[in-house]
Amino acid sequence: MKILRIIARLNVGGPARHVIWLTEGLQSAGYETLLAAGVVPPGEDDMSYLATAAGVTPFIIPEMSREISLKDALTTWKLFRLMVRQRPELVHTHTAKAGTVGRLAGLMYRWLTPAVLIGKPRPCRFVHTYHGHVFHSYYGRLKTRLFLTIERSLARLITDRIVVISHQQRREINEVFRVGRSEQFAVIPLGLDLSGYANPQQHRPRMRAELHAGEETMLIGIIGRLTEIKNHRLFLQAAALLKSAIGSGARFVFIGDGHLRGELEAQAKTLGLDEDVLFLGTRNDPEDFYPALDIVALTSLNEGTPLTLIEAMANARPIIATSVGGVVDLLGPAVSASEGYTICERGLVVESGDAEAFARGLRRLIEDAELRQTLGDRGPEFVARNYSKARLLADISGLYGELIQSESIKVSDQPPKRNLESRA
Repeated sequence: MKILRIIARLNVGGPARHVIWLTEGLQSAGYETLLAAGVVPPGEDDMSYLATAAGVTPFIIPEMSREISLKDALTTWKLFRLMVRQRPELVHTHTAKAGTVGRLAGLMYRWLTPAVLIGKPRPCRFVHTYHGHVFHSYYGRLKTRLFLTIERSLARLITDRIVVISHQQRREINEVFRVGRSEQFAVIPLGLDLSGYANPQQHRPRMRAELHAGEETMLIGIIGRLTEIKNHRLFLQAAALLKSAIGSGARFVFIGDGHLRGELEAQAKTLGLDEDVLFLGTRNDPEDFYPALDIVALTSLNEGTPLTLIEAMANARPIIATSVGGVVDLLGPAVSASEGYTICERGLVVESGDAEAFARGLRRLIEDAELRQTLGDRGPEFVARNYSKARLLADISGLYGELIQSESIKVSDQPPKRNLESRA
């Protein structure tokens, strides 16, 4: 069974790892997958090395980029030609840009065939995965409305199944932003290889020794690209508030890189955090840096399901995060609330943008060793039960099998005009 998988670029982050794991892991289930991707632009770290290690050779389309441009027309044409050559039974797009150009190419592939004259479009199923969404906090009002219109149209005309990675994300995309029909959605959580995270306490000393951090030093880490949507500025604001409240004793560790690094370093200096903040750049040793941290933080304005939090829980790290996207599903129901933060079953959540509440939550975790231990201990079992790579592969394989074997006529199989009339 031939699958064409499309992602905009293999930059550092959860989506790139996700598509590589799927491409490599589904071979044993009988799916022959070609992964198509764009080029990682300057200023972003490339994860192509992970594809190489997994034996995956992507088909590169140099014109495919994150931003809207005239090159998108050429990208769409190249994807259409690729579909004609490969004749996939299913096309699976990941992330917003790939979802747009990939499904536009899919419309052409399905209907630009002589057989359509006798009512027989090319047989192919189309799946799109939202790893997050761009419906708030990314762009201005007009651009966001344009993207919403595009997504609603593509969901109606060419998408057989919409995959989301959390129930909260499904509620947002389908019920709040009115993309797709409820029956189109499948909730398939992320999955990751947990084998590298066994015995985290044995790995704890490595990075702490590198940073000259004794056990009395509290290391609070934030992991992710240094870009606007991650809102690292709030993390620094909370760090400054925390330092003024309790003095020194904590160090704030940035793991990841991006175009905002210079601005964030300047902000740290302005806030008097020169000796308290460490910018470590991109690291490829998560089995070492997660155990080294005492607390893992996330301050994003918008998220799907952050892989960094899943990895933190796999390493028994206590978490504090803004309550955005799939974070609320990860951390579980509320246990108690205090001073602007909420203690959940598996971590603390704070309203997005509230630096003072974030600082108070950090202080609670620093001063309450028992709470840190309790929250951390709940993570590994939860992740093993819900976020294993084996479960992800089984879920996606089941979805593909259902779509490919189904003989029923989906609404998206009808010509666009008839589809709109039926909905009217």
